Amino acid sequence: MILGTCCMSLFIGGMDTTVVNLGLPAIRADLHASLTDLQWVIDIYSLGVASLQMFTGATGDRLGRRRIFQIGLGVFTVASLLCGLAPNLGWLLAFRGLQAVGASMLNPLALSLIASVFADPGQRARAFGIWSGVYGVSLATGPIIGGVLIGSVGWRAIFWINVPLGLAALVLTVVLVPESRAARPRPVDPAGQLLIAALIGGLTFAIIEAPRSGWLSGRADLAGGVALAAGVLFVRHELRTRHPMLDLRLFRRPPFASAILIGVLSNGGFYSGLFLASLYLQQVRGNGPVAAGLYLLPMGVMTAVFAPATGRMIARAGPRRPLLWSGVLLAGGAAVVAVAVSRASDPLVLIGLSATAAGFGFVNAPVTYIATHEMPAEQAGVAAAATSTSRLIGSALGVAVVGSVLAERTQGPIARGFVPASGPCWWIIAGCGLGVLAISARVTAAATSGLDRADRLVEAGPPADHRAQLR
Repeated sequence: MILGTCCMSLFIGGMDTTVVNLGLPAIRADLHASLTDLQWVIDIYSLGVASLQMFTGATGDRLGRRRIFQIGLGVFTVASLLCGLAPNLGWLLAFRGLQAVGASMLNPLALSLIASVFADPGQRARAFGIWSGVYGVSLATGPIIGGVLIGSVGWRAIFWINVPLGLAALVLTVVLVPESRAARPRPVDPAGQLLIAALIGGLTFAIIEAPRSGWLSGRADLAGGVALAAGVLFVRHELRTRHPMLDLRLFRRPPFASAILIGVLSNGGFYSGLFLASLYLQQVRGNGPVAAGLYLLPMGVMTAVFAPATGRMIARAGPRRPLLWSGVLLAGGAAVVAVAVSRASDPLVLIGLSATAAGFGFVNAPVTYIATHEMPAEQAGVAAAATSTSRLIGSALGVAVVGSVLAERTQGPIARGFVPASGPCWWIIAGCGLGVLAISARVTAAATSGLDRADRLVEAGPPADHRAQLR
């Protein structure tokens, strides 16, 4: 019952992602938004969640995971209501940012609650498989629900649907979920939090805005400079502070570092593909919201089918095999779509998108399992937040990169220039899949065999000089 209640937050977030992508053409028409504006509708949410999840995960470990989880549900629900009432694009982006604040408290805390309940590694792997399967269900139902709502009520209804779901999850959390805290919670690192937000935000802003203002424009250069400086200062600060937001020594563990990088690549490929597919099906092929939702339905079905099976595979033989399948399917599916779009072959588009979604279904459970298994129990919230943050960084950067390539190569209306401009975008997504495959080939079934060493490393506390330790 606790697992089901925690999974509700994932269902709400997954469905919101799908329906917002599906509603982009309607938002564009109603609010007179540009392609760059549509990128921000997606990315301001991803960036907000990615920037805050490490902070909220550590805060939940300290103040109570259920308490922070409840606050997140409340903020997300109110913000969803306000998104549906937004009078213009500026207010919509502001309320999407508020929505991100609430969402940043959901997944990391829900994952850490699950990790605290399922202590046995095999049970935990199956629980993460169910968790990922619920996300697949949300992706499967999102296109249908979103298509019906957009076609009958309008794009504003895709945000209002979160209100009753959020309230139901809030009530169930109060009734069913027990409170839990870390035995030795880590202090909050506000400087690290600000620096990681500046790093992610500056990089994404530079990528999105460069096609509109120029790659060598002052705005793009300034944002890139901020991102670079923030990245250098973040590493320097995290190595020197006694209580870092993320202990960078853990990245010396190849399985943990591989899991984070795979999360970035896989989610970047999948969500940028969803962004492109939603625009292609409606703006180029002329499908209505319901028809486009039916095209996207197999993506959710494939994720829902393969994610629970992946949990069982991990429990039996470790995370390596599903990760290899993920890389093959992500790369192969994107390559098929690249060819299909140029030939206007809807059946091939459907096959390629389904293969990409199957690859996405294979990846989330092993990534979560490796990352949380590589961290000591008292840092469950930080581990879960690191995993979720890597996914959201990948999602934000993926949409930013392919959207910028698309904007730079599209001249005139999207319907005319989309097909030739989107070809390189799909090959970029295929490259993400090949990256997952290459990294996964080095992740074995014994990926977590060094957990005891990692536990000792963290429990011993930071040395007097982190740089000497790294040397």
